[in-house]
Amino acid sequence: MTTKSYALRPPAIGPDASTSAPAPQLPNTLAGRDLCSIRDLSAADVRLILDTAHAVKAHPELYRQVLSAKQLVMFFEKDSLRTRLTFETGINTLGGSAIFIDQTASRLGARETLADVAHNLERWIDVIVLRTYSHKTITDMAKYARVPVVNALSDIEHPCQALADIFTLEERFGDLRGLRLAYVGDGNNVAHSQLLTAVLTGANITIASPNGYGPKPEFLAAAEALAAAADIPAGTVTCVTDPSAAVSGADAVYTDAWTSMGQEQEAELRQTIFAPYQVDSKMMSQAAPHAVFMHCLPARRGNEVTDEVIDSAQSIVFDQAENRMHVQKAILLLLLDGIRNAAPLDAVSESRLEGVRPFTRSPRKRSTLPQF
Repeated sequence: MTTKSYALRPPAIGPDASTSAPAPQLPNTLAGRDLCSIRDLSAADVRLILDTAHAVKAHPELYRQVLSAKQLVMFFEKDSLRTRLTFETGINTLGGSAIFIDQTASRLGARETLADVAHNLERWIDVIVLRTYSHKTITDMAKYARVPVVNALSDIEHPCQALADIFTLEERFGDLRGLRLAYVGDGNNVAHSQLLTAVLTGANITIASPNGYGPKPEFLAAAEALAAAADIPAGTVTCVTDPSAAVSGADAVYTDAWTSMGQEQEAELRQTIFAPYQVDSKMMSQAAPHAVFMHCLPARRGNEVTDEVIDSAQSIVFDQAENRMHVQKAILLLLLDGIRNAAPLDAVSESRLEGVRPFTRSPRKRSTLPQF
């Protein structure tokens, strides 16, 4: 396969950043692979996904039919707004089609074995997207199916969310090496994927959680292993119990719901334990003056974050939500090797390149997507 270069729109650089993401010139090392976990990726793989997402977001017109006739199926055991719609919109705007199977009433593998399901799907479908309670459901599907499998959320990881979040930070700050990210709250699936992605992009993450609610030790060990193998200066992971220690001087402050889906029976207990970890204006004031607030959504306003913070000028939560689509389009393009079907940007006239502009906060409602 001939590898071509794709030019990028430079990120919207933050106040202290001076570099932008390089144009993607790496070979497609992700073709035909699964994305079950950030642990499956190298720093080069993450760079490839981010560079491709920048190109896709800047010039969607170049990718409209590159996955023509490709079929994506989604099996979701949990409710979804952003994940479902961004995958559906994403593959539709790449020329493919999405099929949604609601599994909220019964788990995958209950009616027939996962192996049998996988061997059926691989004969009809090009890529399988799963949102499940058990991570093992995803890894088992990947083991049996001969087509790529994507983790759209499991009990221990949320890789697509983390990649979209790091993409959003890169748009805001440019080169993320040395960036300080504070994660405040439950050391859950989002935190696991965040800490791994931070390490692979050179960002430094500090996670503040109550005793007994921090990230799982195996993910901290995985972060160390990824850092050792990284071909760039790796980021660091620090775990603390004091939220002020995590947030002080941070460039970005991230939180998530205190009670995840499947933990509803713990909600009242968690409400008490996590109360000191609410991100309010006082906590945000301890971060750097240019700091941004992040949340994967849905937010339980008044619990993990106040209205004052999530609705403030510092909040980039809807940028994160939008970027789910662009990053997932990049993932699909790479796993299905559709990137080779896209026109290189050097074939596009200068007049078409001039229309691209970064998102700017405005009191008027407008789409950040001029066209699909």
